[in-house]
Amino acid sequence: MNEILAFYEQEQRKNVQYYGMRTEQTPKVVRLVAQDEGEGAVIYSRLDESDADQVIREQIAYFEGIGQDFEWKVFSHDTPSDLRERLIACGFECEEPESIMVLDLDTAPSTLFEPVTANVQRLTDPGQINQVIQILNRVWNEDHEILGEILTEELTHHGDYLSIYLAYVDGIPASAAWIRFHEGGSFAGLWGGSTLPAYRQRGLYTALLSVRAQEARRRGVRYLTIDASPMSEAIVTHYG
Repeated sequence: MNEILAFYEQEQRKNVQYYGMRTEQTPKVVRLVAQDEGEGAVIYSRLDESDADQVIREQIAYFEGIGQDFEWKVFSHDTPSDLRERLIACGFECEEPESIMVLDLDTAPSTLFEPVTANVQRLTDPGQINQVIQILNRVWNEDHEILGEILTEELTHHGDYLSIYLAYVDGIPASAAWIRFHEGGSFAGLWGGSTLPAYRQRGLYTALLSVRAQEARRRGVRYLTIDASPMSEAIVTHYG
C-alpha cells in the first residue's frame, strides 16, 4: 500500500492536470487555479511546523488576489500533524471527512465486470447534463449550477477524458455518476454516485460503479480512486 500511496502522491497530487484548471507547482504547495468559473484548490503541500502558518497565509493571499475561492485538500499523512487545526485557525471550514480509496483493477472482484442489468446509459449530449444536476440538487439540497457548467464544458471539448452515466428506472433519471481519466495516467477518478432516495437499495450505485470500472479496464487504467463518503465507503469496500 505504501507503494501505491507514493504512486498516487506523484501522479494525482503533484503532477495532476484537470481540464479548465491550471496546475501551479511551488516549492511548498501544488495548487489548481480555475481558468474560468469555479474554485481553486491546494492539492498537495510539503510543510513543517516552522513554515506551515506562513505558507497558509501566502495561499490565502494568493487566491484573494485573483478573486477565487479555494479549498485545501488535507490527507491524514500530511505534515505537520496539526495542519487541519492550523487551517481552521486561519478561517477554513472543515467539511465532512472523506476516505480516499483506491481499487486495483488487476485484483478487483470478478463480479464488478459482469454484465450490468440495470438501465445505465452513457451521456453523449451535453444537453442531458441538466438531468444529472437535477439529481444532485435533490440529493444534496444544494445548487450545482456551476458544476453543471463545468461538466458541460468538459463533455463538449474534452469528452475523451470524461464519461458521464445515468441510471434510469422506468424512464426516470434516478442515479448519476461520472469518471475522469488523465492522459497517460494509471489512475481514473470516480465522481458523483448520487441516487434519488426513492430509488435506493436497487443496486443502481453498484451498477454505475461496474460500468465505470469496465470502461477503465478497457482503456488500460490500473487504479480507480474515489473520495468516499461514509455511505459510499460501505459499498465500495465490498469490492476491494
